[in-house]
Amino acid sequence: MSTPDMRERIDAFPTHRIGPYRVRAGRPFPYGATPVPGGVNFSVYSDGATTMSLVLFERGGTRPSAELEFPLEFRIGSVYAMTVFGLDAENLEYGFRAAGPYAPEHGDRFDAGKVLSDPYARLISGREVWGREPDWDNVYHYRAQVLNDDFDWDGDRPLRIPAEDLVIYETHVRGFTRHPSSKVSAPGTYAGMREKIPYLRELGVNCLELLPVFEFDELDNPRTDPATGERLYNYWGYNTVSFFAPKAGYAATGPFGMQADEFKSLVKELHRAGIEVVLDVVFNHTAEGNEQGPTISFRGLDNATYYMLTPRGEYYNFSGTGNTVNCNHPVVRDFVLSCLRHWVAEYHIDGFRFDLAAILDRAPDGTPLPNPPLLEQLAHDPILRHTKLIAEAWDAAGLYQVGNFPNYGRWSEWNGKYRDTVRRFVKGEPGLVGELATRMAGSPDLYQGRTSSASVNFITAHDGFTLADLVSYNDKHNEANGEDNNDGANDNNSWNCGEEGPSASPHVRELRMRQMKNLLTILLTSQGIPMILAGDEVGRTQLGNNNTYCQDNELSWFDWGLVEANAGLLHFTQALIAFRHAHPVLRSSDHPSGTDRVGSGYPDISWHGVRAWAPDWADHGRVLAMMRCGRHAKGGSVADDHVYIAVNAHWEAHDLELPALPEGQRWHLFADTATAVHPLGAEPELQHPGRFHLGAHSAVVLVGRAAQQTTA
Repeated sequence: MSTPDMRERIDAFPTHRIGPYRVRAGRPFPYGATPVPGGVNFSVYSDGATTMSLVLFERGGTRPSAELEFPLEFRIGSVYAMTVFGLDAENLEYGFRAAGPYAPEHGDRFDAGKVLSDPYARLISGREVWGREPDWDNVYHYRAQVLNDDFDWDGDRPLRIPAEDLVIYETHVRGFTRHPSSKVSAPGTYAGMREKIPYLRELGVNCLELLPVFEFDELDNPRTDPATGERLYNYWGYNTVSFFAPKAGYAATGPFGMQADEFKSLVKELHRAGIEVVLDVVFNHTAEGNEQGPTISFRGLDNATYYMLTPRGEYYNFSGTGNTVNCNHPVVRDFVLSCLRHWVAEYHIDGFRFDLAAILDRAPDGTPLPNPPLLEQLAHDPILRHTKLIAEAWDAAGLYQVGNFPNYGRWSEWNGKYRDTVRRFVKGEPGLVGELATRMAGSPDLYQGRTSSASVNFITAHDGFTLADLVSYNDKHNEANGEDNNDGANDNNSWNCGEEGPSASPHVRELRMRQMKNLLTILLTSQGIPMILAGDEVGRTQLGNNNTYCQDNELSWFDWGLVEANAGLLHFTQALIAFRHAHPVLRSSDHPSGTDRVGSGYPDISWHGVRAWAPDWADHGRVLAMMRCGRHAKGGSVADDHVYIAVNAHWEAHDLELPALPEGQRWHLFADTATAVHPLGAEPELQHPGRFHLGAHSAVVLVGRAAQQTTA
């Protein structure tokens, strides 16, 4: 006797007929379109709509194939839910049409002339091929689709790498392989990135942070390059159209509707390589912009719920982009939470970096909340329990919360103060020795009472100069963005090493290379989570443009020719990352105290200057040395070597007196940014055990161990 198909036994049958369609009252949860036995369940929220219709299209059709108004009895509270039987989900595109008052002064902007995209759509069509002009007369541009959940994860499980052990690599899906030199089979796609996983493994990073992959419209930038007249794009993608859908234009298989599977394959292979995936997510604003922006979804479904509005119904603009999402409204909180759960459960994402996250703790009137419910809810959600949560702890309206972001014991922060201090010190500014020490120790002044992984240390990110440009330009050069060089930050704390832009001078070029190595040395030996901008390890330049949000060209793309051209810098970076992984004393989760808590005879961290045990905190000081005692590694739970790092931002060399090691141990040279880096375990012993000649604008990393352990 055969086993009956359980789907046939479920008591779900049509109760109504709308035209040729058999329907019944649907289930309000989950929102969006969900395949159910015999049909598809549609659910959408709107508190202010007077009527709601489901608009159906055959895939690619320019006009609706049907419109089904939700019967009044299909509405529960403010949710319209309907199951439609007999649909071909794979050949279906759908949207909603909401009728209601148009009264902006009261916050309502209903427009029954618009077909609205489903905020919970799992797939979006309409922009499947990057940069291809759509039919602008189309009545419906961002078409919701039904996602079939049939991907084989083949046993994939979360890696759960301890936060303090991460080395984050920030990159852009398209930019990483779009350059012709990438030589991948599908440049600029998830599939192309997958082919570069061996490179990431050799580099040694264990966390990939991807710029936005939620569906956005790269064509929504109206500007052109003033010199060439060429179109400028929304290249970075910080203008979300649909929060539950992966960007189809990043998928080689996007034209076939397979973007979800292609992205999942990338995540699965990264996990197999020991690399976690963090997504840069944007909940502070949407692509609908200000009062003149397009009506895509939220605005037409329930504007007053989804956006922060002034008493006159205008948009608050804490994001600098025209509107601000009303994140602490209960309905929107549920939306954000559902979205992140979806990415963790459906795509196995390991963490999120929240753009302009300070907005997430604002009340509907913009006032910062002492106990923002959204942030607390995200911190304690059972599905997000082990995901990394990283805040960009400021917004565009001046709310700056670095060190003070509501964290609930879970949140980390992009440490902007770390970035600024390290840049200024290496540049040679006076008066920064003390603050550099604080930053290298994990910024305990900002994060005392939290783990040191609360601090995501970075020197460069997508927004700003690259590492190579930081040492090559005093000023930004953003003319190609078409904004008269008025866009982008002006306070870059950069130094061109004596010549603006490309230089033929061997001295300038050598100094710039050394400065890049100095910056990387500080970053990868500091306590906290280091983050590297993709391409910095090979000296990628944007020719002084510090705001390439619109540059979909070689200015932004990773030039793989640099892997060979700057092999020395790449090798140096690989070695530094490997050194960090090999030395847990650099990765303790607790902040060092400067005391000896394990009876080693040495404090966990100590500070030095030209003289051992005598740091120079004076304003004129430009030399700082830090020693970490290996007996204190991971709170004394594991054994490690002593590690000594010295940085000289002075234009003159200095002879350093080194702190004495325990009996029988000697200092060995791992890296000198002026000379060489040595393989792990093969570091040569110093010829003069008690001192080291540190060149001008240089850094050194020494490791203390028994002389007989040296193999070289």
